[in-house]
Amino acid sequence: MNLSEAKKSNSIIFKMSVPIFIELLLQMLVGNIDQIMIGHFNEIYVGAVGNANLIINLIIIVLSVMSVSTTVLISRYLGSKNFGKISEVFNTSIVMLFIVSTIITVAIFTLATPVFRWMQVPEVIFNETKTYLFVVGAFTIVQGLYMTYTAALRSYGFMKNVMLAAVFMNIINILGNFVLINGFLLIPALGVKGAAISTVASRTIGLIFMVYLFNIKTDIEVSTKYLKPFPKNTMKNLLHIGIPSGAEELSYHLSQTVIMKFVNFFGTTVITTKVYCSILANFAYIYSVAISQASQIVVSYLIGSNNLKLANKKVWSTLVVSMVISLSITLLLYIFSDNILGIFTKNPEILALGKKIIFVEFFLEIGRSINIVMVRCLIAVEDVKFPAYMCIFSAWTFGVGFGYIFGVLMGAGLVGIWIGMAMDECIRGLILILRFKTLGWTKKVKKKRREELCFKQG
Repeated sequence: MNLSEAKKSNSIIFKMSVPIFIELLLQMLVGNIDQIMIGHFNEIYVGAVGNANLIINLIIIVLSVMSVSTTVLISRYLGSKNFGKISEVFNTSIVMLFIVSTIITVAIFTLATPVFRWMQVPEVIFNETKTYLFVVGAFTIVQGLYMTYTAALRSYGFMKNVMLAAVFMNIINILGNFVLINGFLLIPALGVKGAAISTVASRTIGLIFMVYLFNIKTDIEVSTKYLKPFPKNTMKNLLHIGIPSGAEELSYHLSQTVIMKFVNFFGTTVITTKVYCSILANFAYIYSVAISQASQIVVSYLIGSNNLKLANKKVWSTLVVSMVISLSITLLLYIFSDNILGIFTKNPEILALGKKIIFVEFFLEIGRSINIVMVRCLIAVEDVKFPAYMCIFSAWTFGVGFGYIFGVLMGAGLVGIWIGMAMDECIRGLILILRFKTLGWTKKVKKKRREELCFKQG
């Protein structure tokens, strides 16, 4: 991508978002297909994979600290044509990734049992939940490397190539699940353990493919020479962007873990309904994630080239598209909920409760589509702390607090919990819109630009 491309109509963001959408959709399916195929093997084990995936999602959020920072900084240095800093950013990210991955892996094997006890995971699925987490968690470094290499390729505009890697991964995961979950020929049925092994294998092969693409598509050099002396300022910049954005997502997913604890109060049928409805919700907002990532890359590039007015326009047009698509998908999910949930289960209790949840989901997606776009774009313009503070306050006050009041204390069950989550998304979305509309971020960008120019001249 170059400046003339970035200045074109919003079609550039749309063109970038489509392969990102397909890639994210297929990447999401790597986890969700495990739950779907396990459901056909034994429906109660859906809850095992669902509970384990909450912890795995937290891990991915921590790892995303590096990938988000890498995307923003590489895009910005491409925009300002400061090519010498790009390899330094990437190599510094890799070092940080290895340190964080090691800590996470140790934590998984030492803290899994007390964490799942605290979450009140039912005994009937407790051991299977641990098994899935141990197998997938042992390969945390693979997921982290995949995300970092993906971040670099996206910054350079190679979305279609990244998408092909996701297609490749998904096919391998489906075939692996078919063989390992149910057994095939001389291979025994491994159930949940088989699903976890298949997930790890697909991600490992996907990483190999991603490294190959990286080597032939970019001019980034992976070498220890960029670490001597260690680039403290680059690490500081990565952490300045990554820690607040990571804290925002980490806080949100921790709140979701507490909410899952509430759901576990109601037994395996409600747990299964929650997992299935969350899968459907992923389809509703996945394009919002894709277009927000595309917008973040373009906005970062425009910030690097000092075109703030166009960057502002890109954010608002992206927000409109995100909301329209997200709400349209949610409406279709509600209308055809019995048919769609029927793909997963024939249990009438799950079908009836699921339809109520998807009705509330429509209102939840109004706020979520706003939050996804606004948070990414605020990070791109380096207004990184406010979204984190806002998420921590709103997710725990409304998502957890009111979810508990409505769902547990007032007896509304899963529907009440979903209403609390909808309150969180909508209130937070409104405040982030007001935050961006003030244009206070332009002052920070101009100040940062002046500091960089002074540093170069000095």
